[in-house]
Amino acid sequence: MIIDLISSVPELLSGPLEYSIIGKARSSGLVEIRTHDLREYSKNKHRKVDDYPFGGGAGMVMTAQPVFDCLEALQKNSNIDAVLFPSPDAEVLNQKKVNRISLYQHIVILCGHYKGVDQRIRDMLVTQEYSLGDYVLSGGELPAMVLIDSVVRLLPGAIGDSESALDDSFQDGLLSAPVYTRPANFRGHIVPEELLSGDHKRIRQWREKQSLERTRLRRPDLYQRYINKK
Repeated sequence: MIIDLISSVPELLSGPLEYSIIGKARSSGLVEIRTHDLREYSKNKHRKVDDYPFGGGAGMVMTAQPVFDCLEALQKNSNIDAVLFPSPDAEVLNQKKVNRISLYQHIVILCGHYKGVDQRIRDMLVTQEYSLGDYVLSGGELPAMVLIDSVVRLLPGAIGDSESALDDSFQDGLLSAPVYTRPANFRGHIVPEELLSGDHKRIRQWREKQSLERTRLRRPDLYQRYINKK
């Protein structure tokens, strides 16, 4: 998989890409992640990539020219499956959407900044938008990292236990059941007896029950959606 990141502050992207699952996936060749400094594509003598909004108002707006030139340069060398744009006014990202994105061969993530981006960028270039929730961040770099982490861990070979990602919360529409490890008794708090039984059917039933109950208590919206599908 190839992931191209377009940003006006690419320095924000370097650290998270070097470690843990993402770093290992890059080292093993499972994913190629490339960052592109938007300012290198600016035709402004001061390398500016923003300007004042038409109609007035506070804040600055990311200009169209550098973004178009950067994306067109990337399209010359490869077929791009999707151009993604994180924005607080988009639909919230969920596991189903992440699963779908993980099947692409080549994606581009455009990291917005300032007050926003020229709407023509969204209308003419962006193919998918997503939000992390009903709040605003300073730029799209952190949402881009969230998407990359959620996608890369699904790539075959990215994590040691191939079944682990399939057991994550939201894969079946529910939250995951509680998990425990050694010791079985820690300061008087004992691991549920079902998990120590060695009975795989009993363990599965316990996890299913706990998953359902945890979802009912913590995410009634997901619980109701799950029940309605039954």
